[in-house]
Amino acid sequence: MTDTPVSVVIVDDQRPFLAAARAVVRATAGFAVVGEATSGEEALQVIAELDPQIVLMDINLGGMSGIDATRRVTRDHPRVRVVLLSTYDAADLPGDARTCGAVAYVHKEQFGPDVLEAAWAGGTGQSAAPGEPGGPVSS
Repeated sequence: MTDTPVSVVIVDDQRPFLAAARAVVRATAGFAVVGEATSGEEALQVIAELDPQIVLMDINLGGMSGIDATRRVTRDHPRVRVVLLSTYDAADLPGDARTCGAVAYVHKEQFGPDVLEAAWAGGTGQSAAPGEPGGPVSS
């Protein structure tokens, strides 16, 4: 990894999870939080302004959903890697979560440094199958 940390934007409308995700990113060597947003609309503005390398995107947001925001981010900023986060079990994910362009889906309880490292490395979890927590959401 280079000396410049991987830039991360966190998007979640729940302050406790924002704080927890921020702590995980800060505790992961080589990664830095560069911005946060609490809605899909705000996420699009923050991402356009800050040009992060990874976005941690909650699925359920007020206003524009995380899935719709992810679709726009991956269309307008194709080099940005978006990881969807939620409390859904993988089997209960909305169908469009699998086609919105995210590199992975991770249950919020499983979010940790390994998720950041896998997303940046281009992987999505070593043993996870498509649609499984930590696995790719698109086939």
